[in-house]
Amino acid sequence: MMGTIITLTLEHPKPKPIMAECIRLLHVYEHRFSANDDHSELMQLNHQSGRAPYRIHPEVYKLIKLGKFYSRFPNGNLNIAIGPLVKTWHIGFSDAKVPTAQQIETALSLTDPQNIILDDSNNTVFLRKKGMEIDLGSLAKGFIGDLIIHYLQTQHVEHALLNLGGNVLALGSNTSRNGQPWRIGIQDPAKKLGEYCTIIPAQNQSVVTSGIYQRNLTVGEHFYHHIFNRKTGYPVQTSIASLTIVSDKSVDGEIWTTILFGKPLITIMEAVALLDGIFAIVITCDGQAYDSRVFKRASTS
Repeated sequence: MMGTIITLTLEHPKPKPIMAECIRLLHVYEHRFSANDDHSELMQLNHQSGRAPYRIHPEVYKLIKLGKFYSRFPNGNLNIAIGPLVKTWHIGFSDAKVPTAQQIETALSLTDPQNIILDDSNNTVFLRKKGMEIDLGSLAKGFIGDLIIHYLQTQHVEHALLNLGGNVLALGSNTSRNGQPWRIGIQDPAKKLGEYCTIIPAQNQSVVTSGIYQRNLTVGEHFYHHIFNRKTGYPVQTSIASLTIVSDKSVDGEIWTTILFGKPLITIMEAVALLDGIFAIVITCDGQAYDSRVFKRASTS
């Protein structure tokens, strides 16, 4: 589901119906937000590009509006209008390829977020140019994770751990470890899946990691990953192997990992230091790990 393995651990006197409803909701949300299912609600909007405004589910509208706001940050890599470029490369799928310069140029001409026209009064979205596609892949898992945690709280679940693959949400504490915080492993990009370079304690927090080590394409001696420079249309050139954001809301982790990934280490550290309730773990391609909390203490001492 959602292109990954999802796990959920929760504590409740009657866990089975709650677990069943979480599974149902995950299927609903996948159908609602997917850019890879031609019949999803999001893709129905994309099929109307250049034609007419499309009335969308309020949750999808809310995420598109949030995504458009942050997509207008000129120096970030977050752009929800990047769908045509993502599908041109299709990294992470069996038909992934290196596009021609002309194909990249054509795709880029369809990725201006200013051409996403929102109508709050009717919950409609109009994509001005035919061929435009919104892709919420950089935000949806975090948004969905927050919705699931909210549902658990309405059911009076106080302790749970939700892993959406790259997004881990910790509610309350780990009662099997005497109420200690949940322990979230940060993948070592240079090692096999499940081998960690550090462990983060988390309680009522989200841990989101974005990296270049899983979804990628190698052609000859050239390595391409799935995080694109919105201006050039090619994968960002970076010395960063992974960026982890720890925050209260998972969608915030999605926003800032996407905006900041590919930036120089010092830029990431300076930016995160200005954000309340958020910290970052950066692992560079040479295996060094950096914690923004250490940077923040050093810069204010």
